[in-house]
Parts: sequence; structure tokens; C-alpha cells
Amino acid sequence: MARSDLIINLVKAGVKGDTADARAIAEAIAADERGKKHTGVAERITRALEQTTAVNGNGQARPGIRTRDGSGGIQRREAHRAMSALYLEKSVRSACDELVEEQRRADLLRAHGLEPRHRVLLAGPPGNGKTSLAEALAYELALPLFTVRYEAVVTSYLGETAQRLRRLFDYVRTEPCVLFFDEFDAIGKERGDIHETGEIKRVVTTLLLQLDDLPSYCVLVGATNHPELLDRATWRRFELRLKLDTPSPKLMTSYFADQLAMFDGQPGYTAKRLFESVEPQNFSEAEDFFLDVRRRFVLLQGTKELRTVLDDRVRAFRARRYKPDQGELDGGSTDPALS
Repeated sequence: MARSDLIINLVKAGVKGDTADARAIAEAIAADERGKKHTGVAERITRALEQTTAVNGNGQARPGIRTRDGSGGIQRREAHRAMSALYLEKSVRSACDELVEEQRRADLLRAHGLEPRHRVLLAGPPGNGKTSLAEALAYELALPLFTVRYEAVVTSYLGETAQRLRRLFDYVRTEPCVLFFDEFDAIGKERGDIHETGEIKRVVTTLLLQLDDLPSYCVLVGATNHPELLDRATWRRFELRLKLDTPSPKLMTSYFADQLAMFDGQPGYTAKRLFESVEPQNFSEAEDFFLDVRRRFVLLQGTKELRTVLDDRVRAFRARRYKPDQGELDGGSTDPALS
């Protein structure tokens, strides 16, 4: 049976004659039924919504329910990165496994009057896997990954951003998915900031209402590099708050060991020694390093040994590393493009 709150909202929309809201709620009911494997009911609702015209008592055609589509603010793609491919601290992996289990066994929870957790905040410095973790959650749940396109949502016109945000959430509710807000602090800012305009306060208020109304079959993942900028009420909306900090040397060494095992030939480095030679600041830099090694290794077509390639790529990686805090590259040479 469809969730009672959706049915009540559908009745309210019908009484008010709000056909746009009625359609959005009906789509949400169809998605809820589909998530419960009640595909027959879901398909019947979908077919009914596809009827764009109807006939009134005089036999004249009248407009059907019009679609309010917020898909323009969404980039949809299928997830291909499994959770097992990520290098996560034990506490983070355990929390994610629990979330996946709750979503997979949602019917059991609902039978006991409970809903699975579905709002997750990922905080930490850039390059440590927040986006990858959002994709992995979508992969494990076999759901599409919806990434919010801020350029299609945020506008300079008064009130338009809040309206687009509502349409976006209306669209998201139509099917189970993982909704990913990268740089979540862009719209979830602290409303008490004296430097912010009244417009951002309206956007945050709209966001809070939409978060509260988001059904549990839609998993929302927010990522931020600056959790201190988030509005306190927004912060409390997230049932699971995970910190993806700079990886420990142990975790990074494990990553280097697995990457080295993929190459043919003798590397001439232990995983620990190679990690200490490269000194990546995050997983993104480590991934870039090994992609660089693979490119050179393929292009050289076996004319040089793996150790020689690694020696060359370590020197190249260290020479071109940019240090934001010093405004220069390693080796003391200033990059003219950055000056």
C-alpha cells in the first residue's frame, strides 16, 4: 500500500484543484510502489498519467495534468564504481554498509513503523572520495545517480532559484534514486550570515522543506569541503554525517600496493617507499599519479622497464606539483600561468 502521507497529500491537491501537485504526488506514489516491487500498480499509475487530454461532460477535449519537470537541473547517469573499489576508513565503510542494508530491507523496517535513513552528509577536504562514495552508494543500491547541476538551478532572478529547487525535488520524487549535491554549502549556507542576502535565506528555507518531504526511497548525499558554512538547521536534517579526511599512511600504502600489483615487471619500489616518494596529499593525486604511469608505460610499449618508468614519473610528479599555500611549484620555479 502507498504511504499514507502521499495519499493524504494527493487528496489535498485534488480538493484544491492543483493538478500540477497532483501529478507530482501521483508520480511519487508510483515510484514508491515500484520500490516495493509492486510493478503492476506502478505501471497503471504511470499509464494514467500519460493521458494528456480528457473529455468533459459536453464531449469537448480539455487539458490533462501538465508536467512540472525539474529534470533540467539534474545530470543522470548509471553508477559503475563499487563500494569494494574504495579505500575507506573502517568507521565510514561500516556506516555506509548499514545505510545500504537499511535501504535494501526497507520493507521490514516499514512493517515495524520505521523508515530507512536516506540523508547523508559527506564532509572533508577535496580529493578524498566524496563524489566516488556517492556513486558507490548508487551502485550498491542499483539506483541511478542524479547529480545536481547548479548552473541550471541557481539564478539571479528573485525567487526563481527557490522555484527551480522545488521543481527539481518534484522530479526526483518520481523514482528511487541517489541525489547528489556536490558543494552542498552553495545552497545550504548559514542563514544568520550578515553578508548573505534575503534571497539565500529563502532558498535555504525552501531546501529545508524539500529535505523534510523527500521520501526515504530517494537517498540524498550532500558533499562539502566547508561544513562550518552550513546552516545549523540544514546540518540537523542529515541522519548520517561522515567525515572523509586526508587518508592515513596505512590506507594510502594499501592503495599503492594494489595499484603496483596491476603492472607487469619489477617495480623496484615497495608500496610504502613509492608512497613516501610521491607524497600525494589525497586519493585524487594518487590516482592521477598512477594514471600518468599507465599512460607512459603503454606508450613506451615495453622499451623501458617498469622501474625506469616509475623513477621518471616520480620526478615529473614532484616537479610539477603546485603548492597553493606557497604559490609556487616544487623546485622553486614559479608557474607564470598562476602568477
